[in-house]
Amino acid sequence: MERDVAVVLSGGAVNGVLMELGFLKRLRESDLWPRIGWIYGTSAGALCGTMAALDQLDELEEFMLGLQPNDTFRPHSLWRLPLLGTHDYRLPQTIEERIGGMTEIARRLAVAPVELVVCATDVTEIEHGGGARAYELTYSARTTAPETFAQAVLASAAISALVLPRPIGDRIATDGAWVRNFPLGLAYDQPGVELIVSFRYLPNYPRFSPAGLATLRRRLERFPKIPPIRALIAELREAEERDARGEPAHWGDMIVRLMRVAVQQNTVLEERAAVEKDQALAALAALRQDVATIVRREGGRRGGRVAAAVDERFAAARFPFQADRLVPRIAVAGHAGNVSLEAGLRNPKPWSDEAKLELIARGYRMLDEELRERAVA
Repeated sequence: MERDVAVVLSGGAVNGVLMELGFLKRLRESDLWPRIGWIYGTSAGALCGTMAALDQLDELEEFMLGLQPNDTFRPHSLWRLPLLGTHDYRLPQTIEERIGGMTEIARRLAVAPVELVVCATDVTEIEHGGGARAYELTYSARTTAPETFAQAVLASAAISALVLPRPIGDRIATDGAWVRNFPLGLAYDQPGVELIVSFRYLPNYPRFSPAGLATLRRRLERFPKIPPIRALIAELREAEERDARGEPAHWGDMIVRLMRVAVQQNTVLEERAAVEKDQALAALAALRQDVATIVRREGGRRGGRVAAAVDERFAAARFPFQADRLVPRIAVAGHAGNVSLEAGLRNPKPWSDEAKLELIARGYRMLDEELRERAVA
């Protein structure tokens, strides 16, 4: 069977992984699964895409059901935040312990029948921003050395509001969501793709609670006579007052807000570009047909020849669209609802199996409804 289907998976942290897992489980039950030739993923989508490309969704489900917040991002002590970020990136070690080394996984991906492509954000400190890179790094498991591709998957999933950037070969990179959270355009650009099946996670960003600052302030208030501590207490009170006014309490809060803007903006623009391209191509096809009809009807004896010449000219024209053909898409987009699981909090609640299974089922149902509407088996 010809592989002519591309799958596109967005970022979305733990909620996104679980919902994408359900989405992929339903996709595996459909007639489309053997036709998948490419998977494009960012962040959560990079992790899910890795296991989907190897057809190991059952192993991914087992891994996720055993996962807890501290297995992914473990909070640093408050005094270490300015130096190391808010959290220690534990996920790479957890993956190696429970699934296997990422380099070995990348070696298997290099020869898998499905090509996996992941995106990361380039933060290498050199003059760049134009040319081929333009802050975006894209890696294919087929053409990238396994050691480098392993680094790319883990960097793509490294939430930069929590952890420091990571190396990918000779680049320094972080969460791909900053530049291409939803790599839909890459699928449109791929020759041979006749259908795109996509999942886009719609995040409900948690409010950045200043509870840790309030706790620190109360502890420091035991020593009000020491001048530096007294000054710090005043700063902490001001941070709490900023939060009460709806302003960022501190730099961490500001970074999270800016990341929300950047990620959602590039996601919306990605999908808008795809929709506008489809509309432009459809309008162009209708115009071409209408012109040919008018020329044949009004052109008299030479109408057929003129219509053929006009049609030939249309065929030779090239437009700055992402592709010169319409690619149908089965698109799913949704949020986690009331069972949202959060990573990166100071004192996160344990992730229950019940909540995880509900998120998996939610992703499954969303694609199931879409496939039923389209009568896809």
